[in-house]
Amino acid sequence: MIRLKPLTPRDFPVLIRWTETPECLMQWAGPGFSYPLTEAQLAEHLKGAEGENPLRRCYKAIDSDTGAMVGHIELDRIDRRQRSAVIARVLVDPERRGEGIGTAMLRAAVRTGFAEWGMHRLELRVFDFNHSAITCYEKIGFRVEGTLRHARRVKDEYWNLCIMGLLEHEWREAGDGLSERSAVGAGGSYGGCRPPGSMAVR
Repeated sequence: MIRLKPLTPRDFPVLIRWTETPECLMQWAGPGFSYPLTEAQLAEHLKGAEGENPLRRCYKAIDSDTGAMVGHIELDRIDRRQRSAVIARVLVDPERRGEGIGTAMLRAAVRTGFAEWGMHRLELRVFDFNHSAITCYEKIGFRVEGTLRHARRVKDEYWNLCIMGLLEHEWREAGDGLSERSAVGAGGSYGGCRPPGSMAVR
């Protein structure tokens, strides 16, 4: 079982340790951070989670059995007027990938967005080469809505981003598999770094 708790500055060293390469940082966090990741960058980012109407909420995933931090996920670009938010910066402890932690984090974040924050639409963006992540998102109910071609430059190549969305009524119609559970279940890992040797943009 995993629980989502607010990220704090004390957790920054863990995120820095998990961000192994520039490619990993881009895949996890996008162009808003520069490599190497630093506590100063994370502190500036976390300011967006402050106040009664935050731009984002940053969460760490905690293993209920051990109390260890096993992942990170955010609700970003929170728009209370449009009732929309973006699930972003999904990252799983490299030593715990393949255990379904990413799936559990996403389900918990989806429930937080819809049931607690009253969102109507949740969106996420994922690189098109990350097939295990896309499959996982689709199982949870997200649909591919389009592709941003050559959206990110990484060294001498460009990566494509898939836009995926999930609406509140789709989540509610899916039943308790999304609305109530946040337990780690079966399924592939995601939120990891792109494997070496598979750098070509499709």
